[in-house]
This record gives sequence, C-alpha cells and structure tokens, in this order.
Amino acid sequence: MKSRVHQIVRNDQSLFSTLDPSQQFTLQLSLLDVMESAKEGLMALAVQTGLRVIQLMMREEVEALVGPKGKHNPKRKAVRHGKEKGSVMLGGRKVAVEKVRVRSVDGHEIPLETYQAFQDPTLLTQAALERMIHGLSTRNYAFGLEPVGNEVETSGTSKSAVSRRFIAATKKLLEKLMQRRLDDRRYVALVIDGIVMADHTVVAALGIDVGGQKQILGVWEGATENATVCKGLLTDLVDRGLKPDDGILVVIDGSKALRAAVRDVFGETALVQRCQVHKERNVLEHLPEKQRDWVKRQLREAWRQETEKEALAALRRLAAQLEKAYPGAAASLREGMEETVTVIRLGVPELLRGTLRSTNAIESANEKVRMVSRNVKRWQNGEQVLRWAAAGFLEAEKKFRTVKGFRQIPLLLDALHKCVHPQPQQENKSITA
Repeated sequence: MKSRVHQIVRNDQSLFSTLDPSQQFTLQLSLLDVMESAKEGLMALAVQTGLRVIQLMMREEVEALVGPKGKHNPKRKAVRHGKEKGSVMLGGRKVAVEKVRVRSVDGHEIPLETYQAFQDPTLLTQAALERMIHGLSTRNYAFGLEPVGNEVETSGTSKSAVSRRFIAATKKLLEKLMQRRLDDRRYVALVIDGIVMADHTVVAALGIDVGGQKQILGVWEGATENATVCKGLLTDLVDRGLKPDDGILVVIDGSKALRAAVRDVFGETALVQRCQVHKERNVLEHLPEKQRDWVKRQLREAWRQETEKEALAALRRLAAQLEKAYPGAAASLREGMEETVTVIRLGVPELLRGTLRSTNAIESANEKVRMVSRNVKRWQNGEQVLRWAAAGFLEAEKKFRTVKGFRQIPLLLDALHKCVHPQPQQENKSITA
C-alpha cells in the first residue's frame, strides 16, 4: 500500500515541487499515512489528522520565533532548546506529542501559545461533563470516545480521572446556579417542586419572567420536603434579588411545608396556586378504579369555569357527592380547594391559565435530572446530589421555550398588582343644599 502512495507522489512531481516546505510536509504525512490510518476507521483518521495539524501549528510557531532550522540568523531573539514529551487535549483525552522547547537568547523559557491552547484542562472537563450528562458512565467513558489508532499514546480516560473532571465541572455548574442574580428580571410566577434522589429531596424553583421565559432559579436539598428546606430555598432567592413586592404567583403541589414557607418568606405578596394535577391525583387515590373516571371529568369541568364562584360551587357539589361513600376523597378535595382556583380568581386567560394551573412547567426539567443521574449507583452525600441536580436542571434549561400564553402576562401583572395593592374604596358623600 505504501508503494502505491510513493507511486502517486512520483507521478505528480511537478505539483509537489510547487509547494512550500510546510505544505510538502503536510502532504507527505497525509499520503504516507492515510491508507494505514483509514484501516482503523474514519474517526481515527480524523483524530490523527487533528493531531498532525496541532503538531504543524507548533512547528510553524517555533519557526516564527527562531527562524528556519539550519539557517543562521544573527538577529534572532530566541533559539531551539531540545525537545520534550508533552500532551494535548484531543477527542476527550490526553494525547502524547513531542514538543520543541524554545528559549530566549538570555536563557528564559518561551511558552508556545499553540501548545498552551491545546493543553487547556477545561477542554477535557467540558468533554467529560457533556458525555456523562448524556448517559455515558465513568466506567465506560473510554468506549464513548472517538478512536485514535493504536499507535497514538493516550491517557486521562480512567474512571478516577473522568470522575475528578466531572466533579470539578458540576461544582462550577452548582456555583453558577446558586450565585445567579435575580434582580435583573421581573418574575411574575414561581413554580416550585421537589424531586427525590436516593434518600435526599431536592426542591427546585423555576421562574417565569414578564416575557414568558423560564429559568431555573435555585435548588435546595434535604432529607424531605420540609419547611426548613423550603424556607431556605425561598430565602436564598430573596437574598439574590428576587422581588415579589408587586405580587407574584407561586405554583406548588400540596405540600403543607412548602405552603408555610411561602407564607413566611413572601407574606401577602404571594398568591398561591395549588397544582390541579396533584390535587386530582390525590383525590383519585382515595377512590376505587371504577369511580375515578366520572370524578376526574367533574374536577376538570369545575376548573374550566369562567369565574371563581362557579368553580368553587362545582367543586363543593362534587365533595358533597363523595362525602358519604368516600369521605377520604371528599376531605382531600376540600383541603386547599380555594387555592386550586387562584388563576381563575385572577382572571388569567385560558391559554396562560393552562401553563400556570399546575407544576407541569418544571416537570420536563425534573425528568432531565432523573435521566442524567440514572447511571449513579451510589449516592454519597447531599453535595453530590445537588451537583447532579444542577447539571440536569441547567441542561434542561437550554431547551426551555417561551410559555404558552406569554402575550397574556400583562393581564396577570395587572391582576397581581391589584390583589397586593388594593385601592381603598371611596365613600359616597351626599351633597346637601
């Protein structure tokens, strides 16, 4: 095969002679090695080509500093000073290269910018983060990388090395999430929900701003979704600049601890919308299978009413129907009933109401966290849980879309303002002659 390559070169000597030395060097490398490299696959060839490009870039940088090899230059300010083994980051791993050392005429080492650029450890850290977030485990990390060929010496793909890089990357993600300033946007709604990871519960808050954009605002960890955890999360949001003074809609599940935390931190500035999906699920769990369909229909019909009065009347009639045969279902329905119709009381239009009536806005992010952490077999501590949660939430955030009904948000803003700052009623004064 190599003889065939040499024949190609001999047959086109005129073209070869027109190239400058660096181009001849590149052509020789390509022609002599391409056939052998291709045996190991196109990806191996591509990675080896990239490695040769890096080596050529370093060679050209050396020549720019000290001049062509073998040509004396009395004005040069640097000289070659031997070679040493080094490595560059390529294809998610460390790849061994030979590096020419350069020193100034007064003896100081001159670093090669090309070498430093490809030695940036964040290249490996980011590669490990992206691969593990998308399901590659530390044990199988090397199998998910592009092949480089047997003759290329590589390192940095061991389970421990990949784990260290992933820990470093997720620590930065957690810091990024928990240090976000929240005073540069006006948030009209918070969606708060918990996700269980091993023996830990992570409570996350998602904000919806005036433009309908969603953003993960923070996460907090505890053994359960208790009042201390929830209050810690909300207090942290306020400390980082969240301003609910002009009213904010907080969408939560049926957690009493979370409800108490909202009241303690936000006071009267927060209006709570109980998740209708959670409420429906809780009520139906108290019923036998054959009774669930008609109750579900009546629940949803009640929540489709135009006014708060009509919705509450329908829900109370349903609770009365269930009272005798299924008192547990009736009690579950009555608990927090008024807060399941907050979006109706505020007069939120139907399209935006569909977004704010439940915690579904954060469910896709919760699912992403479950997906990225599915390969974790041992949860060691709460810090590890938070790192994985932050990685999953921020990855989900990349694909967030504007919420449905975002053009109706000004109506919600106006309704929140009126609830938080009601206008005093003026007394009618009779005019006497």
